[in-house]
Amino acid sequence: MIGFRASGIVLVLTAAVSSAALGQARPDPAELVAVQREAMARLSFMDGVWRGQGWTIQASGEKQEITQTERVGPFLDGSVKVLEGRGYTPDGELAFNAFGTISYDPSAQAFSLHSYAQGRAGDFVLTPTADGFVWEIPAGSMTIRYTAVFDDGTWRERGERIAPGEEPVRFFEMSLERVGDTDWPAAGAVGPD
Repeated sequence: MIGFRASGIVLVLTAAVSSAALGQARPDPAELVAVQREAMARLSFMDGVWRGQGWTIQASGEKQEITQTERVGPFLDGSVKVLEGRGYTPDGELAFNAFGTISYDPSAQAFSLHSYAQGRAGDFVLTPTADGFVWEIPAGSMTIRYTAVFDDGTWRERGERIAPGEEPVRFFEMSLERVGDTDWPAAGAVGPD
């Protein structure tokens, strides 16, 4: 009899918990996308095609001059930003290629950058600033920090290694001009017919 009563209590509790869970509606996807789109509008200044000069310090310590290009566009109804960066040597050879997405998480109220470059991938916090953004990569006791500033059609970005108690060491810099609009990545979608 005690076993039957205990089973009955468990059954009643399970039903009550299930009813409570069903009563909590999942967030409306359209509302979530609207919040994401509104947050991502803060980064609309990035959209377009960019080209300019840059340099990076190689693992050997050699400074490599590059022509840097970026193409940036909105995706998924403006709720995600897609980026591709390419760096070319003076003879036109592709020396660097990166792909990334920037998104906004309404529940965390935070932006993130998912990046693929040089055989690596990662998710990093991206923080919008008054005139651009900052994103960082934890690297053991060091931090790799990228700071981008946008001003009147110019995109300037620098990369620095920051070690505790030491001055930042710059290893990357680019200065790009906006050269036009792009319909990438949304253009060319496969239709139903």
